[in-house]
Amino acid sequence: MASIYDLKPAFQNLLRPLCRFLAANGVTANQITIAAAVLSSAHGLWIALDGSALSLLTLPITLFLRMALNAIDGMLAREHDQKSQAGAVLNELGDIYADAVLYLPLALIVGIPALPLILFIIIGIMAETAGILAQALTGERAYDGPMGKSDRAFFLGAIGFLTGLGFGIELWSGFMWIAIAFGLVTIWNRGRKAAGA
Repeated sequence: MASIYDLKPAFQNLLRPLCRFLAANGVTANQITIAAAVLSSAHGLWIALDGSALSLLTLPITLFLRMALNAIDGMLAREHDQKSQAGAVLNELGDIYADAVLYLPLALIVGIPALPLILFIIIGIMAETAGILAQALTGERAYDGPMGKSDRAFFLGAIGFLTGLGFGIELWSGFMWIAIAFGLVTIWNRGRKAAGA
């Protein structure tokens, strides 16, 4: 099923010159993975402590930077001989951590329904776990959509931005349940791949 993840090859091509520069200057994939986690932690803390319109308006910027860092760490690992088992573990756990620490503080914003947001985050963790299981069982990581990591980032970034503008709160409840349904489909798709179906 279609996903924003399908745009990753074109995105990587844009980032490849920067990736070569970083590799030439001794930057490692694991350092980039940690930088993405730190960036997410900082913005999540900002939302939790402040919850201002600015913290929501800039959420898409942080999410875009995090997606860029995620793409770069993968390219550094694959294309610059930095692959390692420790790096793979750090990458998978780092992504799940970064999602949780960045998205959970949104539940503290007045008017944002906490229950569907928390369910959405849990389902996102389950979807990534299903993708990892597919790799463990079949040797191929599952990235099937329609609500993968990039799709979740786009969705929450867009609604966060609208909320920052002052007219997105009423969108949260209905759209969150739709996103949850897409998340369940994602788990199903990845679970089928993990099971070899």
